[in-house]
Amino acid sequence: MTGFVARWLTVMLIAALAGCGGSSDSGSGTTTGTVTAPGAPTIGTATAGNASAAIGFTAPASTGGSAITGYTATCTGGSATRTGSGTASPIAVTGLTNGTAYACTVTATNAVGTSAASGSVAVTPSASAGGTTSTASVLCGINGTYTGTYSTSGTLTSVWSWACNGTNRVLTANGLPDHAVGTFPNAGNPNTIAAQSISFSATLTPAKGSTNTGVGGPTGKNVYSLAGVKFDPGTAGTCPATMTSTASCNLANGTDTWHIEALGQSSFNFGTDTNNAHVQPNGQYHYHGIPEALLTKAGASDTNRKMVLVGWAGDGFPVYARYCYSTATDAASAVKVCTGSYVKDTVADAGRPSVTLVPLGAFTSDWTYSAGSGDLDDCNGRFGVTPEFPAGIYYYMATDSYPYFSRCLKG
Repeated sequence: MTGFVARWLTVMLIAALAGCGGSSDSGSGTTTGTVTAPGAPTIGTATAGNASAAIGFTAPASTGGSAITGYTATCTGGSATRTGSGTASPIAVTGLTNGTAYACTVTATNAVGTSAASGSVAVTPSASAGGTTSTASVLCGINGTYTGTYSTSGTLTSVWSWACNGTNRVLTANGLPDHAVGTFPNAGNPNTIAAQSISFSATLTPAKGSTNTGVGGPTGKNVYSLAGVKFDPGTAGTCPATMTSTASCNLANGTDTWHIEALGQSSFNFGTDTNNAHVQPNGQYHYHGIPEALLTKAGASDTNRKMVLVGWAGDGFPVYARYCYSTATDAASAVKVCTGSYVKDTVADAGRPSVTLVPLGAFTSDWTYSAGSGDLDDCNGRFGVTPEFPAGIYYYMATDSYPYFSRCLKG
């Protein structure tokens, strides 16, 4: 009897095992990899605010096999830790103490768990970052002249004067640069340099607003160098979607959809000189990007990097060129080449002229703001300390990378 039971149990066990294995070769099952927490985000730029900071970052290379549901920024300083959360860069962290240095990191979270922390970025919030900053102690009551040869216009004298009246910084100038210029007219620019009548005013107590204002144009605010030369980064050149060659485009006064950039492209010649400048039809010399001669005059170079104040924006904030502190709020940090936070598209926009006619990067719409991909915000600015403002101020930058100069103002 015992042998019979043993044989019966053996038969039943074999049958059960056969049944379990039947689905293994049916082809109807799916095999999935192990899902893990995401990789660590890459830390970007921290922008100081009034008792707050905006922490920029880029998403981790790996989601861990599960969609990222959110990010957390953590700032630690002065024995206190504060956090903020969100679904995209930048993340705002509030409740910070002004004047206290914080080290901030970012983590990513998916359905499985939370990543390791990113690298850290330093930031020191300040009341002036989100409020009002006085610039009255910097370069008020200055004036100057420069006599030089302005190409075919001959010898002329540049004249400028800045005066502060208690509420505003006022510029009176004739718009001629205080340095040598290229040849004008030239093949890409048929205009001749001529003196202008420049009258410009900006507040001595700039404050960041809630919306951006465009630079230049009938409704925008202007930006001028210390010698009274205008920064005007956009062009009047456009191309139609139906273009068959670059000859189809109007570089002087276009009205088509696709707006052309003066710098960073080789499809069109706007006749800019070594100062990234050229001349408008009315004779006004103006900068589209970094005014190289102003950095040279200030003794700034890649072997002697330093922040150089080159002008004032229409909202009252200062303008610097190329070089900035590696840590925005630390004047003891290394000085580096500041970069914009725009990236060139990899796929052409719908309806755009063929990239075989005009490669990507030539049109304004070929560039997209990507927070944290560079040092600066969407208006090519940031809050930080500068030689003139050791307590920190919001400022704009002229850069080698797009947008080359601020296309909008924050004040």
